[in-house]
Amino acid sequence: MADELRVIMVDDEEPARRLLREYLEGTPGVSIVAECGNGFEAVKAVAEHEPDLMLLDIQMPKLDGFEVVELLEPSPAVIFVTAHDEYAVRAFRVHAVDYLLKPVERERLLEALERAREQIATGDRQPLAQVAAAGRSRGGPVDRVLVREGARIHVLPAVSIDYVEADGDYVVLHCAGETHRKKQSLSELEGLLDPDAFVRIHRAYLLNLDRLDRIEPYARDSRVARLDDGTRLLVSRTGYARLRERL
Repeated sequence: MADELRVIMVDDEEPARRLLREYLEGTPGVSIVAECGNGFEAVKAVAEHEPDLMLLDIQMPKLDGFEVVELLEPSPAVIFVTAHDEYAVRAFRVHAVDYLLKPVERERLLEALERAREQIATGDRQPLAQVAAAGRSRGGPVDRVLVREGARIHVLPAVSIDYVEADGDYVVLHCAGETHRKKQSLSELEGLLDPDAFVRIHRAYLLNLDRLDRIEPYARDSRVARLDDGTRLLVSRTGYARLRERL
């Protein structure tokens, strides 16, 4: 890494960005390469500028900070900025990810920058996917899933998802004849969606119960779930037991 730390600031409030800008511009070895007022701008700016570090506000409209992290691949080092949020702070401490509480203090920012330099230099990447999952689950199940495909970001309402299929390190979301591929495990996504609406019917499938038409025998001790569009998905024994609990 170059000696200069290339930083992107992300906050929907101009006074908060102004304070951070004042601190950073007075810090040797730091260069602000972009300022963003929302999460969509942040995703675009990271792709364009490839920064070393992002100062990322959590509470933002359109996309919150945790959703931004989900869409970055690869991600720069991140220092989260938040108003006092006990759930998020606990998640940060568990995963040893740095954070700043608003109003940000200069000395605390300098400490966080030094930690970020050390992490970047050693290649010790932060477990941001786990932090994002922990932080987003604080308010209950998510009502949408975000997928980045090239420069485009798809915002998929959870109710629009027919089923989700595991594909190695990715999931494939099937929505009304369209498919969207996202780097995430099926178990991680299952933990974010409403357990009353989505059921794991097989190690490879997560089903929206509203799409289930009927369960059919398939082979000896085997079954398939037939969806209302005619799609047929294998159901494991454990998955069948889960379905029976819900139906």
